[in-house]
Amino acid sequence: MFQRLTQSTRVWLLILCSIVVGQSILSFQAQAANSIDGIRVWPAPENTRIVFDVKNKPDYKYFTLSNPNRLVIDFKGTKNTVSLKKLAANDPRVKRFRTSTSKKTGTTRLVLELEKSYQLTVFPLSPAGQYGNRLVIDLYDKDRAKKVASQPKEDHHDIIIGIDAGHGGEDPGSIGNKGTYEKRVTLAIAKKLQKLINNEKGMKAVMIRSGDYYVNLNRRTSLARERNVDFLVSIHADAFRTPGPHGASVWVVTKKRAESELAKWLLKREEKSELLGGGGGVIKSTADSHLALALADMSKEHSLGVSFGVANKVVRELKKITKMHKKTPQNGNFAVLKSSDIPSILVETGFISNHKEEKNLTWGKHQQRLAAAIHTGIKDYFMAYPLAGSYFASVGYKKHKVRSGESLSVLAQRYNTSVSKIKTVNNLKNNALRIGQTLKIPRAG
Repeated sequence: MFQRLTQSTRVWLLILCSIVVGQSILSFQAQAANSIDGIRVWPAPENTRIVFDVKNKPDYKYFTLSNPNRLVIDFKGTKNTVSLKKLAANDPRVKRFRTSTSKKTGTTRLVLELEKSYQLTVFPLSPAGQYGNRLVIDLYDKDRAKKVASQPKEDHHDIIIGIDAGHGGEDPGSIGNKGTYEKRVTLAIAKKLQKLINNEKGMKAVMIRSGDYYVNLNRRTSLARERNVDFLVSIHADAFRTPGPHGASVWVVTKKRAESELAKWLLKREEKSELLGGGGGVIKSTADSHLALALADMSKEHSLGVSFGVANKVVRELKKITKMHKKTPQNGNFAVLKSSDIPSILVETGFISNHKEEKNLTWGKHQQRLAAAIHTGIKDYFMAYPLAGSYFASVGYKKHKVRSGESLSVLAQRYNTSVSKIKTVNNLKNNALRIGQTLKIPRAG
């Protein structure tokens, strides 16, 4: 029949068909102008974070269903390019990812089948760093906020050291020229430090982040507090826009920041008294605001003093095994150091943006040296100034093996004691030392 039509009629029909097809293509493209190009699942002890990488800003709606528990997300004008089959394989909260049919044309509906009901947050993120547009979903365990009651510590108790590996999960931290992620470096060093501390009689390590997942900065200090941490060390790797800067540094909170946080706590001292250490009970019950302020201020000053003391010891040890960007402890406004009731330091282990240090920071032997320096610095401080009732307080001295270049005066200064005390406990008749000699070092009084 098409053959019988005139030439002009056939031309017009072809034009009409092309217009209809073109409009259909344009209509389809308009309906699916966006796309889901990646889905990442980050399981953590308290929550699971799910990140949808989308081509453009997401246009979405979501709702939950029960019996069984499900989270349904509708992405308007979006097509999914990601396989859903194995996304939930290693997650304890999401049983399955699947698609479903939405009543609205051009909408992709994704369904997350859940183990149970969770506290939910959903929010978009604009492009930043290596990432484009994203939609983030956090599934929080509902019992995660339960407070751990502080237990009175027994005699000869361990000193509990909280180890915070910076960044994690969706947050890679700084990225080196060769693609090294800061989050992986910090976790590797943290795990080595954990092992050293747990092998030290009288000390116990608590990991704030033990895997590749993100922990909110405020939650990091909350976790440290819930786990009765005596001291917190946060491990990071520095970066700069050029590869020149290099070296490690140790940071403590600025006094201004500590005072700012303290002021906030004092406004709500009834509910926040547990943050203020040994004086908390009095701070909570007293009607005397001046007394409450004085006790809180003492807690803050003690915490800052311990922080600086440990920072100095760690700097001393780091100088032996790596270049230093800053040769003395520095003041910084870091969120993870903000709790004035928990003494804490932040260690920048080197510049991941420096080519040589990026290589060193991925080298297991160098990571071990960094961990050993941090461990020795913390241990030496608490040996010199042990916590009341701790195992360290029950030990009258520590052992030290003499190394090349060390003298009695050097050791006395390092351990905050005197030459005469070292000579007395070791029955030394003169100041001569030999390399490899083991000395008893009296605890600072």
